[in-house]
Amino acid sequence: MPTPTITSLALLTPGNFADDDPYTGLEETLQLFEYGERLGFDGAWIRQRHLEHGVGSAAVFLAAAGQRTERIELGTAVIPIGYENPFRLAEDLALADVLSRGRLQIGFSTGMPHAELLGDLVHDGDWRGFDLSYGRIARVLDHLRGDYLGGPDTVIHSPGNIQRPRLQPHNPALAHRIWYGGGSLRSVRWAGENGLSLLSGNIVTGEGTDDFATAQLNLLAEYRRTLPAGTVSRVALGRVIVPFDSADAAGRARYRAYAASRHERTLAPQGPKRTLFASDLVGTAEQILEQLASDPVLAQVSELRLELPYEFHREEYEQILHDVRHLIAPELGWRPASRAAAVR
Repeated sequence: MPTPTITSLALLTPGNFADDDPYTGLEETLQLFEYGERLGFDGAWIRQRHLEHGVGSAAVFLAAAGQRTERIELGTAVIPIGYENPFRLAEDLALADVLSRGRLQIGFSTGMPHAELLGDLVHDGDWRGFDLSYGRIARVLDHLRGDYLGGPDTVIHSPGNIQRPRLQPHNPALAHRIWYGGGSLRSVRWAGENGLSLLSGNIVTGEGTDDFATAQLNLLAEYRRTLPAGTVSRVALGRVIVPFDSADAAGRARYRAYAASRHERTLAPQGPKRTLFASDLVGTAEQILEQLASDPVLAQVSELRLELPYEFHREEYEQILHDVRHLIAPELGWRPASRAAAVR
């Protein structure tokens, strides 16, 4: 089996906060982005979550993160497109990207968590006949490409200016930094055919197999098969990795309990969609490296996203990032960004 060689390392955080004190949790998540940059991580990604104790607007959060960081890529994983207006979302993303000086990486999905509660509120009525799937993502892409609205003679008048109308502000490079979170053969096929980069994490659909690694390898093969010739795209693999080398005894017990609570779901396909879950990697750096070395999917990619657990504390997240950066990632061939300071 090929040895994994990682050239890009990113973190993905859920952005937790307490119900009665959201500011503290959001501020600590911004501090985590800053800490990841100091450690030399190449990217920091936020989950977008609705009706939960998490970030409901990735664009707003990343606009703030862009002012707190200088180098690190800023990603969304993922924006459920069914809750978004394509043009307004494109405006928000374009503005946040310009403010960050072109560092946004935008991930989409077509899932709609809590649709029975949120769908009617977002769409002001029955939304079930709308195109809330791939076509809606394609519309965001069209807007980000900056095509002019109206005919060639269409102009708009604003104070001190006459111009042809299109999405503003406009950075044409942003349309080339779009990802899709694909967990099924159909979804990765669409991502590949449309030249999007691919996010693949620890949840996939079992199509023709009960084995997680086999299913994920099939997804990568299908994605790469459908990419148009000459397309430059990226594939980032997500894994829950929780080393406890520098954790105290209480932290180690907490990490083990977390992994144990999620182990049963990895034993067989779950639900009518036959969802397959990867096992969490919890233990010493040496133990985790042994598991990563035998991961056939990791050997097929060069970008690794460290998926941080839900509902942990900032100090625990920092300890996990520290141990991964110093004890695990270098053994996979990764080197920190040259401008990063040494953080011990």
